[in-house]
This record gives sequence, C-alpha cells and structure tokens, in this order.
Amino acid sequence: MATQPNLVQRTLQKLSQATSPYTTRAARGTSTSATTTAATGRTPVYFVSHGGVRYPFPNISHLVTYSPSLTFCFFSGEEKPNIMYQVEHPAFHQFQKIGKEITTKVKPKAVVVFSAHWQAAAAGSKVEVNTAEFADLIYDYNGFPDHYYKHKYPNVGSQELAEKVLELLEEAGIESQGVKRGLDHGVFTPFTCMFDPEENPLGVPVVQVSLFGQEDPNMHYALGRAVSKLRDEGVYIISGSVLPYSDSLLNPNDGFSDLQSARMSGKLLDYVVPFDEAIKEAVTNVASGEERKAKLAELLTRSDARNAHPTFEHLLPVHIASGAAGGDNAVQLWTLPEMSMSWAQYRFGEVQS
Repeated sequence: MATQPNLVQRTLQKLSQATSPYTTRAARGTSTSATTTAATGRTPVYFVSHGGVRYPFPNISHLVTYSPSLTFCFFSGEEKPNIMYQVEHPAFHQFQKIGKEITTKVKPKAVVVFSAHWQAAAAGSKVEVNTAEFADLIYDYNGFPDHYYKHKYPNVGSQELAEKVLELLEEAGIESQGVKRGLDHGVFTPFTCMFDPEENPLGVPVVQVSLFGQEDPNMHYALGRAVSKLRDEGVYIISGSVLPYSDSLLNPNDGFSDLQSARMSGKLLDYVVPFDEAIKEAVTNVASGEERKAKLAELLTRSDARNAHPTFEHLLPVHIASGAAGGDNAVQLWTLPEMSMSWAQYRFGEVQS
C-alpha cells in the first residue's frame, strides 16, 4: 500500500499548484499542473497577537491552580499547554477565524512575516531577511516538557521573494542582508492555530524579516512602507507580537514579575486595558497614514509605556504593519485583555470579494 505523503510533501504539492513567481524551486520541481490560487487586488495587512509560549514558574507553581481562561503556561501538578494546544481558549478560535479568512478570501501568493522575536543581530539600522527555502523551527523558550521541542509546523520559504524583499529594502535606503534561519515561536505559534497543516493549510511560501536591532518606531514604520509594494503582487504581510507585553517586569516589593503577580492575584493589571485602548485609538481612529504613524510613535512616550512594554520589541511590529498599510483603514478584529497582556488583532485594508 502506498504511504501517505508527510506534511512537508503535502505543502510542496499544494505549492506546485500555484502560479506564483514566489513558489519555491523545490515545489516547482514537483509541479505537474498550474492553477491560480491568489485573489486579485491589493492584499490586506494583518497584525496578530501571537500569545504563545511563556516560561513556567516552578517557584510559585504550588501557589496557583489552572483555569481554562488563563492563556499562559504554568505547572501545578500536571502540564498545562499554551495556545497552540489550548483549543478551548477564545483566542484559538479567533486565530482559526482569521486563518480561514486568509486562505478562503485573501488567498495570498506568499507571506512576508515579522515577529517580535527576531531583532537584527547588530544594533542599528540593518535588517535581516531569511533566504532559507526550508526552515526548521526555533524553540526560543526554556523549561518546558519535551513535546514543546518536538512541535512541527511544515513550511517552505522562497529565495525569489527574499531577494525581492532585499531589493525593496535597498530601494528604500534600508541596509539589509540575507541570512538562513528557522521560524521562531512568534511565527509558528499563531500559524499553527491559523493554518492547521491538516485542516487549513496555508500552502504558500513564508519569508520572515527581522526587526531592526533598536527601538526607533519611525524606522519600523518605514520598514513596513518599504515592503508595502508586495501587497500589489498578492503577497500578504503579517506582523505579530503581544500588545501590551509585560511578563518580565519585576516588582521590587515581592520580586515577582507582572505576569506572576497577575496570575497569583487573579486580577487584570491596571495598565493593560488603557494601553490596549490607546493602541486601538492610534490604529483605527485616524484620517491618514501619517496621523497613524504619529499617534503610534506617541505611545512610546506614555507614562505607562515601560510598564506595558519594559522593552519595545513587542510594540514595534504594529508600527511595521501600519507602515505596510499606509493610509488604508484599519479595524480591530478582536481583543481580550488578560492578566498582563492583550490579544488584540487588527486588519488593515479591505478583503477583496
């Protein structure tokens, strides 16, 4: 009896059916026919809150118990999985809804993705672009059970698309270089939920681009602008992080992080909702792309900015998404403030019918 093709082979088979200039060389080598899979018109831009993996806190695990409403991972006698496995969490269903919208309505030819978990190695003005056609996963977390390090998300890259991104960055005056790396959890966590390899496969190349190695919001807005032309070629741009994101801020009175304190108290931290609402105001209540750019930059000067984001790498991806969107209207698809973070999801631009 013939064996079933594995997930990577099925991904390549689906890629081989797409008439995209960014289909991988490996997929083209398996092609026997071609059909158009991408929708016409300019693709929207998405910002997704990746949620995802968090460090367990064994030093307080005996003090807390599990609730299905809690997204993060901790241990209390038994292992409790994060959003990739926590299918009863409402965020999981929102990821699935967005994923279905992308595969059935947007139908991109390829994806360019930015994650808060990849900043360029050198501090300054250089950006890195992943040129690998086959990318392993980067398990950029510690202290979890074995299956967290065996998780698979089949994906393929595109050297052609990576080279196109490098060209666009050069045209915009942004220094960049190609590198070969895997996909970090800021990508494979939401993609696992959005594009289940069995039930809703994405089936197009994915190229990840780094953030700058510094925190200038306007530079990251310009980074989004630089790649925005790809939207006219059927390439979907997604930028992901968590807004706000403050699981590492330590309280000097008790030595616990904000996330630990929220988990122990069961209360939403006081800056989460105001910052979540401020981001929504900056993203959606604007008359132009320039106004959005200015409002987003002002977020970094708020008195609660360093509480919501002790470091700004998780805030900057929304600047990239906004830059890629330009003056397109934006809508908040969903949000859920939870403990020390929020699950805000945004779409910029219209879904072509």
